[in-house]
Formats: sequence, C-alpha cells, structure tokens
Amino acid sequence: MTILRSSRWAAAAVGLGAVALAFAEPAFAQTPAPTPTLNSGDTAWMLVSTLLVLLMIVPGLALFYGGLVRSKNMLSVLTQVLAVASVTMIIWVIYGYSLTFGDGNAFIGNFSKAFLRGITPESLNATIPEYVFLSFQMTFAAITAALIIGGFVERTKFSAIMLFTILWVTFVYFPIAHMVWHADGYLMKLGALDFAGGTVVHINAGVAALVGALVIGKRIGYGKELMPPHSLTLTMVGGALLWVGWFGFNAGSALTAGGVASLAMINTFVATAAAALAWLLVEWGAKGKPSLLGLVSGVVAGLVAVTPAAGLVGPIGAIVLGALGGAVAFFFCTTVKNALGYDDSLDVFGIHAVAGIVGSIGTGIFVSTSLGGVGVADYSMAAQVWKQFVAVVIAIVWCGIVSFILFKIVDVIVGLRVTADREREGLDLAEHGERAYNT
Repeated sequence: MTILRSSRWAAAAVGLGAVALAFAEPAFAQTPAPTPTLNSGDTAWMLVSTLLVLLMIVPGLALFYGGLVRSKNMLSVLTQVLAVASVTMIIWVIYGYSLTFGDGNAFIGNFSKAFLRGITPESLNATIPEYVFLSFQMTFAAITAALIIGGFVERTKFSAIMLFTILWVTFVYFPIAHMVWHADGYLMKLGALDFAGGTVVHINAGVAALVGALVIGKRIGYGKELMPPHSLTLTMVGGALLWVGWFGFNAGSALTAGGVASLAMINTFVATAAAALAWLLVEWGAKGKPSLLGLVSGVVAGLVAVTPAAGLVGPIGAIVLGALGGAVAFFFCTTVKNALGYDDSLDVFGIHAVAGIVGSIGTGIFVSTSLGGVGVADYSMAAQVWKQFVAVVIAIVWCGIVSFILFKIVDVIVGLRVTADREREGLDLAEHGERAYNT
C-alpha cells in the first residue's frame, strides 16, 4: 500500500512537472546568438586587404589607364582616376554606406547610418571592426566608379566626369550593391552568388562605360588615325599592381583570415594566369604575334572573371573560368568592337562587363561540389545558373537605363564633351594646364 501511494504521488509530481514545462518558456529555444567577438587576425588581414584594394586604384588603375592613352592625355586620366576615387569615398561616408548596408527594403537601404551615425571603434561586423568593414567596401565603390572613365577618356570634360560620378554611385552602384550584398537584398534573397563583385563592380562599370562611349561619341579621328598607347611600360606596371591588389579584392571578401580566403587566393592566381595565356594564344593565332598589351589585358580579364567565383569554386573551375574569360573578352575587344564601331577607348566593356558576365554565370556551374566547388544548399545547376542570369540581366538593365539618363542630365547641366580644339590639343593642357613631358 505504501508503495502504491508513493507511486501515485510520483505520478502526480511527474504530471504537474509536465504541465509546468508545457507552459514555461523553453530555455533551449531562447539561447541568444553568440556575441560578436573581435578577432585580431581577421582584423589585421582586412586592414591589409583594404590597403591592397586602394593599391589597385592608385597607382594601379591610374597607371594602367594612363599608359594606354596618348601622351597628351595621360595626366588627365591620372587626375580623373584619383579625383573620382576621392569624391566617391566622401559620398560613401556621408550616405553611401548607409544606402548600401543600412536597413531599408529589397532594393535600397535607408539613411539610418548616414554620416556613419551610431558607429564607434567598438562596433563590430562579425569579427572585425565596422570601421574596417566600411572602409573595405568603400574602396570597392571607389574603384568601380574609376573603372568607368576608361570607356570615354580623351574627349570628356572633367566637370562632367565628376558630376556623373556623384550621380552614378548614388543611383546605380548603391542600389545594386544593396541588392547583391545586403542580407535583405533582392538578389541575395534570390540566391544569386557574387563573392567579390562580378555584377556589383565589373558588369556595372562595363555597362556604364559603354553607355558613356555611345552617348559621348567617338574620339576625333577614331578609325582613321592611329591612337596607340603612349607607354606600355606604365600599363604593364599598372596591370601588375592590379593583380597584386586584387588579392585584397578577392581574398579580402572572405572577411576572415581562413580557409575561404586561401581558396580565393589560389583561384586569383590560377584564373588570372589561365586568362593571360588564353588571350595570348588566341591573339597569337589570330594576328601572328603575341603582344604585351594582349597579355596584360588577359590578366585583367582573368581577374574579372574569377571575382564573382573566387571563394566559391575550386582551382580547376577557376582555371576554366579564367581561360573562357580571356578568350571571350579578346573576341569582344577585337571582332565585336570592330564590327559595331563603338569607341570604348580602353575596352572597359569588352574586358570588365564581358568577363564579368562569363564569371557570374559560370559561378552557377562551377560552384557545384561535383566540379570542385564549395556547393550551396539545395543546389541545382539549372536553377543556380538561372539565378545568376537574372542577376546579370538586372545589373545590365538597371545600369544601362539609369546611366543613359544620368549622362543626358549631365550633358544638359555642364556638357559632356570638350570642344574639338581642346580635344586635339589634349586634355592635359586644355583641362588641367599641365603636361607630362616638358620639352
């Protein structure tokens, strides 16, 4: 009897305990997310990566572009690259970071972080200070804007370039970057992959450059006069600096000093080498001679092609993407450009947009674990390639239409093109009152 009574009390206790547990908040369901913790190794790597991307702009891109133009326009290009990067950095701090990474909707952020409101040295983004993260992203915006000018150098007013830059980063770059890289962005939620900026940087810049070249028109004498680069030596130096800096661009996009960064690093090596050799061999077969200009152009095409895929595909996939990017870019910079007759002065569209499209869509293929990639959840090659295609189309359409409108607005306000006399004189003297070589 005692045992039975004890059993009844035990059963009652168990029943009451079950009821209490049913109505109590389960502690295991309320486990708070881990508090972000500063990692000094990640922070050190991201500080270096940010400086490497700056190296890409000045002196890398400036020398690369400066060597490709005629000597009478070299200083104007150097000035444009440096000034465009500088104004973009100021805009980024005032409202660009907020519109890109602030909470808003699927297409654009809000002004909650305008003037970097609420950010302190103690603020973290994952394992790094938020100041480091926003500085890193700031260099991406700056180089994207600077890339564009290569499509219409040697005939465009400096004032027009500066005004266009302010408008373009506001209405094109920030929305696309938000859609691709913000957690609530439309393309992020769609599942489109862009590790380090295939759509955000290269397709965006290439399309804007082509639109500008078409709106502004050809250089005087284009197609009738020889317009060779005045210093391939400087172009080679600039291209080499771009390759070195690109390790910050790609491996830095991992945001940590770990395995993903190491994957992005090896991919940046091999894809670039494959593209350089692909361009060289195709040019050699087509023209009978391999050229330094072609080799360096292939380097840039390979860097562009691997950018969206850098931390997502295996080294063999990166080699394939690089080789395809180099070969297809060569075709566009020669055959397509000559057939259509547009004057994209420094082949920004042919290299950046075209190789960027190859890399962006190819990422959807080579991210597959069966092809050596890191894989994504519920992966289907057809579905992922479609997502990549949608992202590419959105970037092309949005950038193309808005850039066209902005060029027209700038033309009305300050005028886009210098006079024929100033163009013949050269923009170094006509626009800046300087010359590179005093004789």
